[in-house]
Amino acid sequence: MVMFSSPIFQMLERGLDATALKQKTITDNLANINTPNYKAKKVEFQTVLDGSLTAYRTSSRHVPFSTSGGQSMALIRDSSTMMNNNGNNVDLDKEMADLAKNQILNQALVQRLNGKFNSLQMVIKGGK
Repeated sequence: MVMFSSPIFQMLERGLDATALKQKTITDNLANINTPNYKAKKVEFQTVLDGSLTAYRTSSRHVPFSTSGGQSMALIRDSSTMMNNNGNNVDLDKEMADLAKNQILNQALVQRLNGKFNSLQMVIKGGK
């Protein structure tokens, strides 16, 4: 449907996908906090999200911005550090802070998406 293929909806969808992947990665790290030689993983999507949040062309005469959906989120395994004697590098405090930050970002994206749907609903109802 054309209505939901606008750049705003696509950006919000990609942002929610990214927060879901980050949530899964953090919970994987927390589940393996006592696993010997487990190396923490992290999702690099902030640069992708920042690139999506820049701007988009409002006129064909403007310089095109890169809004390609071909960018993917990178899942990186951090093997440069070691927190425990068993070779594990999961930091509980860092993971919990990242989890809270990710939840705040997810809630902000959901609120923005709800705002867009409420605007559409108001238009459909004729402003009532």
